[in-house]
Amino acid sequence: MMKKGLIILGAGLLMAPVLAQQAREGGRMLSRECRREVVQLCGFNRGEMRECLREKKDQLSQPCKGEMMQAMAKRLRQNDTSAQTTARARTIAYGNSAAQQLDLYLPEATRPASGYPLVVFVHGGGWSKGSKDMVQQKPDFFNAKGWAFASVGYRLVPEAPVEQQAADVAAAIARLKRDSAALGIDPKRIVLMGHSAGAHLSALVGTDPQWLGPDIGALAGVILLDGAAYDVAEQMRQGSFMTKRTYEPAFGTEPKRQARLSPTLHAAAPNAPRWLILYVARRADATAQSSALARALQQGGARVQLTGMDGESHMTINRELGQPGNPQTDAVDAFLTGL
Repeated sequence: MMKKGLIILGAGLLMAPVLAQQAREGGRMLSRECRREVVQLCGFNRGEMRECLREKKDQLSQPCKGEMMQAMAKRLRQNDTSAQTTARARTIAYGNSAAQQLDLYLPEATRPASGYPLVVFVHGGGWSKGSKDMVQQKPDFFNAKGWAFASVGYRLVPEAPVEQQAADVAAAIARLKRDSAALGIDPKRIVLMGHSAGAHLSALVGTDPQWLGPDIGALAGVILLDGAAYDVAEQMRQGSFMTKRTYEPAFGTEPKRQARLSPTLHAAAPNAPRWLILYVARRADATAQSSALARALQQGGARVQLTGMDGESHMTINRELGQPGNPQTDAVDAFLTGL
């Protein structure tokens, strides 16, 4: 019974992204009849669909439930990183906790005299989930472009508050810089990139000098993928019940703490010098939060490219980065080429 209950709960958690991917792929994941059932039951708002399906999942027909399970299994398979890619990783500890590790992937191309430029990736997961293994084809893509790639694991809520997570990201960068000669990395060409909660942590480390100290300006750039927590208090005021349920364990309810953890409020100089901020265009919260951060960074003297991604979802903007022919891959490639 417990296993069945977890599967049904998963339907609520994953159904909205499944529908988003279906829309992007032309309706191939669910039949028209099943999609109509879900929309009639829960409406079109994907932000509210998870909670609705938790409460009303039993009202769906058995054929539609079956389709949902198959679609979610397909989607989870697409989230996987291949064993061949994972086998190339060199795992490096940067702290005493088992979570304080990073995976480093190096190109096969001849190493430049100054070392490989490096992308440091921070995974998402609502500050309480996720792992450094969630990289899909990113290591292969960046390595093929001549960039080293590091995926940072970090301690999660409730073990570690967000402050310690930002400290973990900074400590991982410090370890990579300290051992850059031995690792074959160019310490002057490090780009920090994060998705979702990882975008928030990357933005925080790239704007608030308490984490990297004088090295904040030494970052070559920062790439943000569909974050919506750049002004925490504003997001919690505007967000749905589900948003608050994710944010309160991470940020609490005390306004001063929320402000301390809001990158937009730290965007006066000094900051990382160059930024690429990508967001899902149809997400009102990501649009507003990304635009406000971009304005604040520009006022602080940083160079910012702000781009909304049409036809992408919160998951595909990250999961499909590195696949050819999509706008996020092209945008990231062009940004790195200009560094």
